[in-house]
Amino acid sequence: MTKFYLTTAIDYVNGAPHIGHAYEKIQTDVLARHFRQRYDDVYFLTGTDEHGIKIQKTSAAKGITPKELCDENANKFKECWAGLDISYNQFIRTTDEQHEQIVQKIFKKLQENGDIYKHSYTGLYCSGCESFLNPRDLTEDGLCPDHLKKPEEVKEENYFFKLSKYKDRLVEHIKTHPEFIQPAFRANEVLNQLENIEDISVSRSKESVNWGIPVLGDDSQTIYVWIDALSNYITALGYDPVNPSEKFKRYWPADVQVIGKDILKFHAIYWPAFLMSLDLPLPKTIFAHGWITIDETKMSKSLGNVIAPKDVMEHFELSHPDAFRYFMMTAAPAGRDGNYSDNDFKEKVNADLANNIGNLLNRTLNMQVKYFDGEIKPEFITPADNEIAKAALAAVQAVKERFDKFEVAEAAQEIVNFSNTVNKYVNDTAPWGLAKEEKMLECAQVLYNVLESMRFIAAMLAPYCPNIAQDVYTQLNLEANPSDVKLDSLKWAQIPAGKITEKEKIKPVFLRVDSEIAGAAKKG
Repeated sequence: MTKFYLTTAIDYVNGAPHIGHAYEKIQTDVLARHFRQRYDDVYFLTGTDEHGIKIQKTSAAKGITPKELCDENANKFKECWAGLDISYNQFIRTTDEQHEQIVQKIFKKLQENGDIYKHSYTGLYCSGCESFLNPRDLTEDGLCPDHLKKPEEVKEENYFFKLSKYKDRLVEHIKTHPEFIQPAFRANEVLNQLENIEDISVSRSKESVNWGIPVLGDDSQTIYVWIDALSNYITALGYDPVNPSEKFKRYWPADVQVIGKDILKFHAIYWPAFLMSLDLPLPKTIFAHGWITIDETKMSKSLGNVIAPKDVMEHFELSHPDAFRYFMMTAAPAGRDGNYSDNDFKEKVNADLANNIGNLLNRTLNMQVKYFDGEIKPEFITPADNEIAKAALAAVQAVKERFDKFEVAEAAQEIVNFSNTVNKYVNDTAPWGLAKEEKMLECAQVLYNVLESMRFIAAMLAPYCPNIAQDVYTQLNLEANPSDVKLDSLKWAQIPAGKITEKEKIKPVFLRVDSEIAGAAKKG
């Protein structure tokens, strides 16, 4: 396998990004960075969803055009992702001219295939969901369960997509492709939704929604959000029903599409049905992540607990986003909900990044200087048949297996587990005791094992913490970028003989958050 194509959901630009948005983008970025360490060609797509009634209303209230509002907020998302080191290859906006033109062609193709028809309809419309709801989906009080607002009764003549036509094929695909919906426990949820599936509206009256892509040949209708937004995953690649681009042919189907659990229905039912109608292969995996709460409470503007990533960065005076990235990726098991709190953040990053990984490197380098003047001699280099070398190679394999199941938090724990093993090895072998007993060769070989282990740890950690990983490599006097290291090429005993460091060059790769050392560094 040489290519890997992954996508995020595109964010609605009716507001600024918060840590819920960041959770998904960091997760997909960590996946992209990891798979770049394994495959030749990884393509990572993200972007913004910019049409619909909410944009229309918000821009009108602000006295600006919808496009001006979209431009303003799309830039906020781009700036936020830059600040979090999100390494996407392409940022698509649904107001991009190419996207709009291809969406019109897709709509026309679905019509030509006999899967779109016009129908008068009275339904309950939730503007928050941008979706029509069935009465059975509402709360006992007749409210949308997600937005707790009463949906509006809407009577329109719209275009509908024959979703029910694809019910049996979708059920069969889900049952015969267990990797299609991940985590696996989400599959039954989708199968239950498919039991009562109905055809869906794929356009709105222009009188109701004029900020959107017009239906070719019918000026009275605007293409509705789902065909518009979901199609970004192929329009970004230059899909065309008649003449698809080489880029599309190279990257489609997606290897994984990362989304929030609240939009799983649209990605696991609507989206594959559209693709079936277009006679296109389905994504290999739809991965639905959970939500991030704040102090165990769901984020809400009304509660005033919406946190932006830059709030955390500024509060803790972080010079780069690695600690925030690491915490977010370890906040929840794959597909489950997680929680952010300041105390949890401090405890986690201090324990794993400062005390465990950072301190392990720092004290080893100091012993290397103290006992050997920072030099590695040829006889210090150990062969790959020692227990720590075997544990390092096993850790790489364990991390890869976790990532193959998109278990990002669990993969991070495999790295920490290996770091714990190395810390225990240091305590058990006590190189300071060996030096005291003048067993200098044994002492040197123990230290070499630890330094080699740190090289492995940095490479595995790079997708989460690219800056810290680079600092580790710098401390080890290695010229390579750990983010560029291919995991399958990691071999033991690659730190060469020679001068590795000097006392004045040794410094912590991660300062404890809110600690005396961090405070002193800030004051200095």
